[in-house]
Amino acid sequence: MTTGPSPLPGLDGLRLRHWRLEPRHDGVLVLSFDREGESVNTFNQDVLIELGALLERIVLEPPKALVLRSAKDKGFIAGADIKEFETFDRKGTTADAIRRGQQVFQRIAELPFPTVAAIHGFCMGGGTEISLACTYRVASNDPSTKIGLPEVMLGIFPGWGGSARLPQLVGAPAAMDMMLTGRALSASAARNIGLVDKVVDPVGLVEAAATLGLKGTERPFKQRFLGWATNTWPARQFLAPKMAQMTARKARKEHYPAPYALIETWRRSAGLGIQQRLDAERKAVVKLAGTPTARNLIRVFFLQERLKGLGGKTHGIEHVHVVGAGVMGGDIAAWAAYKGFHVTLQDREQRFIDGALQRAQTLFEKRVKDPAKRPDVVARLVGDLDGAGVAKADLLIEAIIEKPEAKRDLYTSVEPRMKAEAMLTTNTSSIPLTELREHIARPAQFAGLHYFNPVAQMPLVEIIHHNGMSPEVEKRLAAFCRAIDKLPVPVAGSPGFLVNRLLFPYMLEALTAYSEGIPGPVIDKAATKFGMPMGPVELVDTVGLDVAAGVGAELAPFLGLEIPAALAAPPESGKRGKKDGQGLYRWENGKPQKPQVPAEYKAPDDLEDRLILPFLNEAVSALHEGVVADAELLDAGVIFGTGFAPFRGGPIQYIRDTGVEVLLGQLKALEAKYGQRFAPRPGWDNQALKNI
Repeated sequence: MTTGPSPLPGLDGLRLRHWRLEPRHDGVLVLSFDREGESVNTFNQDVLIELGALLERIVLEPPKALVLRSAKDKGFIAGADIKEFETFDRKGTTADAIRRGQQVFQRIAELPFPTVAAIHGFCMGGGTEISLACTYRVASNDPSTKIGLPEVMLGIFPGWGGSARLPQLVGAPAAMDMMLTGRALSASAARNIGLVDKVVDPVGLVEAAATLGLKGTERPFKQRFLGWATNTWPARQFLAPKMAQMTARKARKEHYPAPYALIETWRRSAGLGIQQRLDAERKAVVKLAGTPTARNLIRVFFLQERLKGLGGKTHGIEHVHVVGAGVMGGDIAAWAAYKGFHVTLQDREQRFIDGALQRAQTLFEKRVKDPAKRPDVVARLVGDLDGAGVAKADLLIEAIIEKPEAKRDLYTSVEPRMKAEAMLTTNTSSIPLTELREHIARPAQFAGLHYFNPVAQMPLVEIIHHNGMSPEVEKRLAAFCRAIDKLPVPVAGSPGFLVNRLLFPYMLEALTAYSEGIPGPVIDKAATKFGMPMGPVELVDTVGLDVAAGVGAELAPFLGLEIPAALAAPPESGKRGKKDGQGLYRWENGKPQKPQVPAEYKAPDDLEDRLILPFLNEAVSALHEGVVADAELLDAGVIFGTGFAPFRGGPIQYIRDTGVEVLLGQLKALEAKYGQRFAPRPGWDNQALKNI
């Protein structure tokens, strides 16, 4: 890293901490980003100030071209430093921070010589925005190269020129799709839409960028035409309402204002020059950054980072053996194989294993895009009727029927055959580990590893501990979770653990309302209006009435709740919910066919409170009992385990924002009307619930 005066002309006296300069023999200047003291490049104000000063000096004796690259092993640029943006929000200086980024990037756009971004690895947010300010972009064909603008996931939209430049470059439909979804593109996909000019091998990246800077290139006519035609005033007025309609199918405006603000800012900016477009962009983003949604989504980002930090890299696991080839066990096995582990899958009959292997094939076809690589993934998952993999496994995951005696019998059978250092885990969804560890010879190596359905989509895994479990086992399991791209959250082994314990009163109240005659679609609508990703009646069908009944039998006595008629008895054969095509709803092609509700039907005014307050009440109780270590872990576990309204920041953050006294008053009103099940649970006096 250059720490003294630069040897380049015009740069005398400029001390560089984050940027390195290297002149080439062909007159091209290579500018490398290497943020001091960090393993990953992100933009903070110091970095931008130094870059701005550097650009002022470079232009005094301009090179023939400038190549912007990363000096880090890990990716190009991850975007803005989110921690610093939190500080700006508290100090009220967000507008200044955004203006500085815009000014520096615009200075790049106005340089009197060609500029080329050489992109390898992740290129997100501000990284993509600085590349858009360059004349050209070259990307490596490495699978790690992903280019995206994920700001919408933080409750804002690209504010350093990204929303002003991208639509003009690639056309409004492709640009808005990237920004509205936050979806990242591979290098080839970015090239296909015109975001990237050239894709090359990583070893030739800088050379290709330098050549492009010297020789230039003309974009295909179709891309240039699309960039112009879809950004005219009539096109923007026509496309914007359609974009808003499509967005409304996925996100409510009152919950997630950023996509709608992006669409409207783009619509109103038709015909304006770049500086006016930047001004409009900045004003909109500053307004969004101060909303509760943005603050809570940024909080969720840090919660996710904390969960990622729980798992180190040392897990010592190569071979995984799964017992139980049902939906959960089979999908757990398939996911582990997809993520690179050797997996054996055991069940009592070959037909169950065959069904799981067939489902795994579907997963591999969907996830492994390169057909040439698929056979290696398929080969990592092996059916194992006789259980030969038990003796080879470093990790055994039990995923059989939710009956304690059946699980204990299995442990008695497999544990003597396991390697001395191997870990034995259960995917039980609710049974306390103290009920399962009887007769286990090595309780220190026994734990819960609770996945959620569908395994391929749900990011959370609960690591269930008990007082005889080794701390080293928890660390190894957390590292394993990270290796399979899941978020681990350590929880106590009490009934229901964390996620199911909180979900159960919510689902129970929904079924109670359903039993009273309130239509299922009305109940579901009340929950999704609050911000839940799926209504509770639909959720029960998705989980399975049989599974819900089993969890209910375990949790209802523990929580002191009565089970409504819908769960009081095991469901009829063929009517277990989504997996059978019939449950509380009828299902076709994986989607519920919800009955039509009469137009004159009016939902009870307190329906939303009836659903959400039991959830919050149990969250308070779980925190009080120490099911998780602190409030932040509880919020993280619930958001990533249930999808609880991320824009609300999690149940504890929602309690803080709404106010303890307000919610207690609502609970007591419901208790007076409906009975003891709404009585406030212990823990409402916890200081962690105060917004201080």
